Amino acid sequence: MQKASRLAAPNKRSESLKHSHVKCNGMAAVLDNMPRFLDVKQASEYLNLNEKKIYALVSEGRIPGTKITGKWMFPRELIDRWMLESSHGGLMTDRLTMSGGDDPLLHRIVEYLAQRTGAHGHISYTPTGTRLGLDLLQARRADCCVLHWGPDRESHLRHPALLSQFSGHRGWVLVRALRREYGLVIHPDTEYRADDLGELLGRPLRWAMRQQGSGARRLLDEILTGFGIDMGQLQVSEEVLSETAAAATVAMGLADIVPGARATAAAHGLRFIPVGWEHVDLVLRRNIYFRKLFQDLILLLNSEQTARLARTLNGYDLAEAGRLIWGQD
Repeated sequence: MQKASRLAAPNKRSESLKHSHVKCNGMAAVLDNMPRFLDVKQASEYLNLNEKKIYALVSEGRIPGTKITGKWMFPRELIDRWMLESSHGGLMTDRLTMSGGDDPLLHRIVEYLAQRTGAHGHISYTPTGTRLGLDLLQARRADCCVLHWGPDRESHLRHPALLSQFSGHRGWVLVRALRREYGLVIHPDTEYRADDLGELLGRPLRWAMRQQGSGARRLLDEILTGFGIDMGQLQVSEEVLSETAAAATVAMGLADIVPGARATAAAHGLRFIPVGWEHVDLVLRRNIYFRKLFQDLILLLNSEQTARLARTLNGYDLAEAGRLIWGQD
């Protein structure tokens, strides 16, 4: 009897291990069978949270999701990235990817920071236009969006209003980068009267047009509206996707005129007609704000090196660089 008892114990442990193995395989099968896009119930099972908590995370703008015909859906891939990003301050703290609006001074700063960081981190800046930049930020495919959306006197209203259109905005902060002069960049051979901008706009000039959703396109639309000119009346020769591409198109003689910043015109030896000033801000998630790379970027923005460069390029005001202006708890 004693011998039989000793033999029974291993059999019991074997059954326990077998049961555990089956349970793990069952859980793996459940995860494997999860669709790419989860509804609230599936997301709660995937994260082992109750549905009420999922709705709470949605209302706080903390979990990546989108509402389709009144129903919340959550991409599994983005949920996985969100979990990794939020663990221990984020696994990608040595990365800073920037998108959105374009600016010559910010480009130089990012280049300096990337050189200084070396192989210890990666920082990149790809201008996409403001709207697409915010879409990328919402989808967590970018860490930071460069935003400019109207004249400086209205940015304190326009920028938060634009951000509020995105479900993730409650977890975002808005940081002032710089103030810059904007207007029209024109070819040196184009004659114009400085006191008659309306006459210039009414001419059959070849325009290099910025893309829909860019801050430059919006500014141009407002300038034209002020003179009673419809955007459709313009003769567009090229569509360009960045300040640099716009200026290069004019410099090469492929277009006569394009909206842009004074610094863009100066960097390409082009003439500039000033129209006003605008604020350029940085939008990012709160946890990204505390990353060393972003804080290094803010320090560089406030450095004497950047101040000298801003004076060289012309058309900049860095008095508020780095100020947290929206999104504080």
